[in-house]
Amino acid sequence: MQKNYKENHLKPYAVRSINSKGRIYKESENSIRSPYQRDRDRIIHSSSFRRLKHKTQVFVNTEGDHYRTRLTHSMEVSQIARTLTRSLGLNEDLSETLSLSHDLGHTPFGHAGEEVLAQCMEKYGGFDHNIQTLRIVTSIENKYYKFRGLNLTIETLDGLIKHNGPVENLAPYKTILKEDLFSNKIVFNLFPSLEAQVAAISDDIAYNNHDLEDGLRADLFTIKEISSMPYISNLINKHIKNIKNFRREVIISQIVRDLINLMVIDVIKTTNKNLKKTNPQSISDIYKHDYLIVDFSDKMKIIDKQIKDFLRTNMYNHKKVITNTNRGKKILSELFRYLSKNPKKYISKDLFKNAIKERVIADFIAGMTDRYAINLYKKIK
Repeated sequence: MQKNYKENHLKPYAVRSINSKGRIYKESENSIRSPYQRDRDRIIHSSSFRRLKHKTQVFVNTEGDHYRTRLTHSMEVSQIARTLTRSLGLNEDLSETLSLSHDLGHTPFGHAGEEVLAQCMEKYGGFDHNIQTLRIVTSIENKYYKFRGLNLTIETLDGLIKHNGPVENLAPYKTILKEDLFSNKIVFNLFPSLEAQVAAISDDIAYNNHDLEDGLRADLFTIKEISSMPYISNLINKHIKNIKNFRREVIISQIVRDLINLMVIDVIKTTNKNLKKTNPQSISDIYKHDYLIVDFSDKMKIIDKQIKDFLRTNMYNHKKVITNTNRGKKILSELFRYLSKNPKKYISKDLFKNAIKERVIADFIAGMTDRYAINLYKKIK
């Protein structure tokens, strides 16, 4: 018997527990928690989620205790997503689950690590952090008697696969996952739920603004330099005048707070405008749409691009960041080379049964924290 789980307040086009397609492996329902609350809790209690604490967002984990990590980033994405879903009448539990789990597949040393593994795995199906997230939740996490993985709901899997939009090329999924693509319960070329769209845009809002904050705190650029961006100069200049009365850290926090608030309000207004225009009556109407409904306004898209361009020039390509990025690449390249020659020295022999050796090694390296990778590299040198 389906439970209500107090979802009567949700809009008709929101994802509801009563309409869930279930899980890959059938389980009895929980009398207290909805299916999406259970998904969220399984993510939080997974070892892959805990390891995000020591994985790079931009700065390598050993560089300082106050910079973002993949874990704190995921939590901040979740906070923004909960605000948006609650305001829009969507399923908060599902959007929170997707926000917390979207980066599970990231390697140590951020995107630099992903580039290395993609090169190392080129002959073996490649490597992609989004697909790696699916490998983690469907097979790598091993906590249950009856199945491997976390056995998340189809709606959560759908959101993880398509949070950035429909998937047209299924070849990497078939090669890397070695799954039956979820028993044909997911239609890859349709748009995702609004809850998944919320998680995706919350990710954008979080990393843009928090990378600005971390970059300012690391002295990679100044408040005056970010005020050069035309569309947000007035907002920033409003705070610059307080520079004599407050600590720099307080002013930075206020700037980031205002920017996040500006973007969140913009998404709510734009999404409500799109919903009024499209008038969806059910979740099926959302899936069949040909564009994202949860979105920025045209003006905010310009601001979003300006911030991304600024960060690319002044942060991601900064000499200090590039130096550590190159170091991380070297470490992971050497680890892959070493483990390819000595695969069972650090990896359980059982994992190689009926598996491609290189894929097992990629899983092992992708799951490492920054500090574990650094320490193992020191051991093998």
